[in-house]
Amino acid sequence: MRKTTILAGLAGLTFLAACTEREAILPGERLGLREVLTTGAADPYRYEPPANSSRAASLPAAQVNAAWSQSAVSPAFRTTHAQLSLPLSPVWSNNIGAGDGRKVRLNVDPVTDGARIYTMSSDFTVMATANNGATVWSRSLVPPRDRESQAQGGGLAVANGVLYVSTGFGTLTALDAGSGGQIWEQDLNATATGAPTVSNGLVYVTSGDNNAWAIEADDGRVRWEFEGLSGDINNVAGAPAPALGGDRVVFSFGSGTMQSTFQQGGLSLWSADLAGRRTGRAISSVDDISGDPLIAGDTVYAGSHSGRFAAFDLFSGERRWTIQEGALDMPWAAGDSVYFVSDLNELVRVDAATGERVWAVDLPGWVPTRRPMSRRDKSYANHGPILVGGHLAVASSDGLIRYFRPSDGALAGSTEIPGGATTRPIVAGGTMYVVSRKGTLHAFR
Repeated sequence: MRKTTILAGLAGLTFLAACTEREAILPGERLGLREVLTTGAADPYRYEPPANSSRAASLPAAQVNAAWSQSAVSPAFRTTHAQLSLPLSPVWSNNIGAGDGRKVRLNVDPVTDGARIYTMSSDFTVMATANNGATVWSRSLVPPRDRESQAQGGGLAVANGVLYVSTGFGTLTALDAGSGGQIWEQDLNATATGAPTVSNGLVYVTSGDNNAWAIEADDGRVRWEFEGLSGDINNVAGAPAPALGGDRVVFSFGSGTMQSTFQQGGLSLWSADLAGRRTGRAISSVDDISGDPLIAGDTVYAGSHSGRFAAFDLFSGERRWTIQEGALDMPWAAGDSVYFVSDLNELVRVDAATGERVWAVDLPGWVPTRRPMSRRDKSYANHGPILVGGHLAVASSDGLIRYFRPSDGALAGSTEIPGGATTRPIVAGGTMYVVSRKGTLHAFR
């Protein structure tokens, strides 16, 4: 027994001696396990953008526009270069209702027909404000059996004296623009968090169940509808407005796909997707089309939340180019370039014909914290850009509206907005309107 114990002890000492042998160090460059997430040095497929360059921007002449009646994704309703004198100063402000909250966001862009500015707050209070800042009328669109906290989002469009309102409660409502009285209401059977588009007697809107609708503008009856491609899982609040060009309408869905149809009959013509993912960023798993499809000439420009931006032929759907940049807001096409806020919170300029990047400049990104090594879970939102007064305007939730030179992206100036912006800015009659996170409509001139 004693002999067995001694042998076992010697075996244990031999094992320990083997464990103390010096570890072999392999030759070559040593890389951190997480380095691909920060510098991308270990990722051979990482996209390396070119260096910034300065190039003269071919801008159309500035125009004085009386109205900004609906989303600018369609050329018929877009003032590509609005006349605006910079720098801006505050003129007036008007409280429109509840702003951003812990569980809800105010993400409805204002619209104006020149006589009044129309807004919708996060508690679904629709309001008309006069050009001098006075409230003309307001009404709630919360259904009788629901609570305001049970839904989020929507959109506005005004045409021919009627204000069309889509809501997260799944309704499309027509209101008299002068009085706020209800004309009709259509149930869409699912959330309607994107803005409607109105043209030639039809109201086009997308619902949260991947359905595209064409509604009669006069009486709210359904002209036609079709179901988009399934797979709407990882998406963001809100939806792009349908874009109109020629006799076509382009819808986009949370699955990362676009579909084009005839405006009058709803016959599907082509579909395209913005598949792809920026490596090293978990947020790129959200594959929604957050860069609203915008039509300029015979081209559709669109970007996804997951890191892709592309140009498509409006009539055939043929892809003209794709770049490894995402878009978090509606792009802006002007002259020979397209400008957009990327998924890296950069303002980017690319060549409209080729997609070649000209320059990119940083916008407010992650919200600073007292513990730099803690998890980053809050970032600033940057809304825009729009081209005004020879500059690109971006309204940010950090409390500033910034103006950038189109030629090289240099910051040319800024204007404070109390509480920070929560919507895209619009311009009409030489005045800029933007809604703050506090639920206040601000006018600058």
